[in-house]
Amino acid sequence: MLSKGQIKLINSLSQKKYRQKNGLFVAEGIKVVKELLNSNFELECLFSETDIFFTQNNKMQLLEANELKKITKLSTPQTALALFKIPQKKPRIIENFIVALDGVRDPGNLGTIIRLCDWFGVKQLVCSLDTVDCYNEKVIQATMGSIARVEVIYTDLAEELPRLNLPIYGTFMEGENVYNSSLDREGILVLGNEANGISSEIEKITNRKIAIPQFGAVKNTESLNVAMATSILLSEFKRR
Repeated sequence: MLSKGQIKLINSLSQKKYRQKNGLFVAEGIKVVKELLNSNFELECLFSETDIFFTQNNKMQLLEANELKKITKLSTPQTALALFKIPQKKPRIIENFIVALDGVRDPGNLGTIIRLCDWFGVKQLVCSLDTVDCYNEKVIQATMGSIARVEVIYTDLAEELPRLNLPIYGTFMEGENVYNSSLDREGILVLGNEANGISSEIEKITNRKIAIPQFGAVKNTESLNVAMATSILLSEFKRR
């Protein structure tokens, strides 16, 4: 049975300040929990309706479905919920091809982009300090477990990216047609905020401006979602 203290803690983790204070994040669903159990993330505790996980018994608690509903944030409750420890070691950028996000705010977009990075073999995702927290429960859910394989780094992009001595590709509406562009195997692909695109500060450090051309006849069609754009651009970079 869940204690009031457990319910209060788990519900508080929907806020970034409490995730940082407690050093914990929430993962829901059998697939996501299993992926994280098989990764370098350290389990704090696990709540499940069924005993299907191979983990230390003192860290798992069996619950009834009505109890899980008290701690889930999903409209359709999953059969498992776990708390994992947020890594405290500050990672450094070591890859020669990375994706960078400048002010992406939507949890679903960030989660999908992490999943795309996993699919296309991009091991590090570098985010501006104002990008949504990757340990937000909606982000974790959207990654479908890919957070276990993609390292997410938060830093000052304007300061850090030029230090890497890699070509910096920025996505802009007026950029060069990506299908006609020569693309380096090593580099940084920067995508911007959902509403405002790449900030003027980051625009100053980009070496190349690229764009996905519109083929439709109606020119006032809404621009591509940032996660959709990421999938197209990663496919183009990787196929070269």
